[in-house]
Amino acid sequence: MTTSHRALRGVAGAAITIAALSGAPSTLAAQSMAPATSLGFAPDRLARIDRFLQERVDSNRIGGAVALVLRRGQVAYQKSVGWNDRESRRPMTADAVFRIASQSKAITSTAILMLIEEGKLALGDPVGLYIPEYMHTTVASRADSGRTVGPARRQITIKDLLTHTAGISYGQEPFIAQQYAAKGLGNGTGLGFYTADKDEPVCKTMETLASLPFIAQPGEAFVYGYNTDILGCVVERVSGIPLDQFIRTRITAPLGMKDTWFFLPKSDRARLATLYASDSANHVVRAPDGRMGQGDYVDGPRRNFSGGAGLLSTARDYARFLQMVLNRGELDGVRILSPKMVDLMTTNQSGTLHNASGLGFGLGFETVDRLGADGLKSVGTFGWGGAYGSTYFVDPAEQLVVVLMINQLPLRSDAASRFPTMVYQAMVAASPKAGPATRSR
Repeated sequence: MTTSHRALRGVAGAAITIAALSGAPSTLAAQSMAPATSLGFAPDRLARIDRFLQERVDSNRIGGAVALVLRRGQVAYQKSVGWNDRESRRPMTADAVFRIASQSKAITSTAILMLIEEGKLALGDPVGLYIPEYMHTTVASRADSGRTVGPARRQITIKDLLTHTAGISYGQEPFIAQQYAAKGLGNGTGLGFYTADKDEPVCKTMETLASLPFIAQPGEAFVYGYNTDILGCVVERVSGIPLDQFIRTRITAPLGMKDTWFFLPKSDRARLATLYASDSANHVVRAPDGRMGQGDYVDGPRRNFSGGAGLLSTARDYARFLQMVLNRGELDGVRILSPKMVDLMTTNQSGTLHNASGLGFGLGFETVDRLGADGLKSVGTFGWGGAYGSTYFVDPAEQLVVVLMINQLPLRSDAASRFPTMVYQAMVAASPKAGPATRSR
């Protein structure tokens, strides 16, 4: 695999071997060459993606990125552009490790659904059964800037957390921010979601969270926040093992995701993509060290496993996870979830609480319920992204898995928002080969 982003500029028009993704035989590895044309992509239109990404680097809008597109389990497009570390002139490579932030949520949600399938908990269970501090929670009133705090009208359930309808935010709203910061959450973490520098188990952090007021009644609003971190604690309480161990032994290792961690092995330090930021002119600058920037993902306490935002991964690894979901729970003979559970997970379970214009939210993913609600994405598409700039989606109708890894916060470039359209414009025909587990919707 080449290490220079310049050497990859011609990759769009060439056949790409699946073996580039893994050393082991699999659906995504060690297969015969799969030219993009046989997967329905036009090489000249794929070259537009090359130019699109490279221009964002050349104009100093992004530091670097890795793009990966699979169709029917085969690589249709792979590209590394820019820099892993611009200051040391280390180019981006396909095996770069990225902070995936909220892309962690889908993996932790999968862990919860696995435990449900084992009969160890249920969607309707109150969270307080597993974390007693959540038996009685409170809600701050927005109307009077949080001065009135009263009891929640009902208990928060596992399903509320999966769909982000528990009323729990990241604690940065002005009327509660001071209370959260005082207990080391919200603005007290620097970035709201960030807990990698905490020298305590995640369950201790989530117990502290339960003592703070939330901002909406359970089941009444879509509120994005610490929901999946609470679920990570539930995984620990129900399984009896730390979250990192559960995810490693039950999900990532069985799927061959060898580069997905909460904290990076120190031997792989050079593979962690440098975090950049956008300055006032929307140009790239190196982010600072510490919680407001590079983070403690190598040298930190390595104790707080944030199921909502703490994982690191590669484009290849995350694509394997998504391919498993696209295959309705199975990859290379390894079954993680049942087909029916995946159907539930990837369809709207929150009505119009998330969005009234054609986007829903399932059990860990945003869903597209109307053509045109999110660009060119088909009805049935599901996906999300991460605070550090990464994004992904799965389009079952087209048998597509799309991953774009960027580490830039804030990201003011249009690279992530326009990338899905760039992928669809290059897809000009249906792939003639039948997929392994196509589902109708």
